[in-house]
Amino acid sequence: MNDRIARAALTRLFDSQDTTGRALVKALGAYAALRVATGAQPRHTFRHISEENLTEGLHRWAQRVPDVDGEKDLATIERLGGGFLIPGDEHWPTGLDDLPDAPYGLWYIGDISQGIPAVHRAAALTGSRDSTSYGAAVTGEITHGLAQRGICVVSGLAYGIDAHAHRGALAGFIGTGPATIAVAAGGLDRVYPSGNTDLASAIRANGLIVSEQPPGNAPTRYRFLQRNRIIAALAGVTCIVEARWRSGALNAAHRAETIGRHVAAVPGSVHSANSAGCHKLLRENGAFLVSDAADVAEILAD
Repeated sequence: MNDRIARAALTRLFDSQDTTGRALVKALGAYAALRVATGAQPRHTFRHISEENLTEGLHRWAQRVPDVDGEKDLATIERLGGGFLIPGDEHWPTGLDDLPDAPYGLWYIGDISQGIPAVHRAAALTGSRDSTSYGAAVTGEITHGLAQRGICVVSGLAYGIDAHAHRGALAGFIGTGPATIAVAAGGLDRVYPSGNTDLASAIRANGLIVSEQPPGNAPTRYRFLQRNRIIAALAGVTCIVEARWRSGALNAAHRAETIGRHVAAVPGSVHSANSAGCHKLLRENGAFLVSDAADVAEILAD
């Protein structure tokens, strides 16, 4: 078994926030960590892992071991017309290395021929699923303008602002690099939400859909929140177009801030609940105020 197969298996065995699993990989490498975690190799004492944590981890992982088959998952993604990137690959997005909890690998479908842009050539736009006509219009204008500048738009393939971001990027695409990258919260063998199936097909044709989840894994609330760190790490700036006071989109801005990425927000009406979260970012978090593609591009060039 090589490192690619081992890492593919680990995406099914370990959660992204499993600190014991992450410590095991750091200590042993992916292949040996997989063998210990699945019971194929005897456990032993680790300097930075307590006996209690390792015991709990082995018990937790044992429930998933029967479903772990890295070679099968790699064959599945190949049948879907995609692949699996790992650190060191030509197209591995090095921006992910800034994450303390970086994915063990990145599953993808779509056009990988031009790679994944460096962070200074990518902007993330996200926001409310129940976007207003104002939010939709502003998102479309900004992302169309970014695409015209050859800047890749990163978002999450959700309804609302995410969908408008992908559509705007596709409409403005000039043929340089991927037009847009969608970061999914589940396996790439199915589109979620299903209402965005046609949009996903358009993204695959001129961009990429990526996920840290292996084929078959369902999207969950936890996985939606965790994928936000990938959205943030792939881009030099994360821009929130519309967000309510407690919107999950604000989590993406927070994850961007923790790894030293720029955060921006679009102002809206003081009477709109959908802009309350944006105003909070501007007032309390020092986010850049942006109103068009030129503003976002200027932040990336800084």
